[in-house]
Amino acid sequence: MTLSMKERRNKTGTVLVATGEINSETSGSLLQSLLPLVREGRPLRIDLTAVTYVSSAGLRTLLVVYREAQHAGVAVTLHGVSEEVRFVMSATGFLDFFETGEAAAAEARAEARAKARAGAAALAKPAAR
Repeated sequence: MTLSMKERRNKTGTVLVATGEINSETSGSLLQSLLPLVREGRPLRIDLTAVTYVSSAGLRTLLVVYREAQHAGVAVTLHGVSEEVRFVMSATGFLDFFETGEAAAAEARAEARAKARAGAAALAKPAAR
């Protein structure tokens, strides 16, 4: 299988959407696409929603991107990591290197729930006279 990549830019950074497999045949082109984006210095989101497989070569590519981003002070977020890919990245320790969009979204939802509970608790208190 091949890997296709589409790049989108917005006010908050750059999104690279990958589709297919990241393996020894495709990881080089992924690296050639990602490194210039990291070097631009804008936050980078790598959307892996449509990635079905990541080999050891793909993991190495993501590690190189992570190291380059750390050196450049650029935030790199992985988004849409499938259960299969998440399992491989977690088992090898690679997932620990990256912020995932799912984690950030879950954190935002938890903060919103806490604020809602605090607001509800404030409304439930009887008014002081």
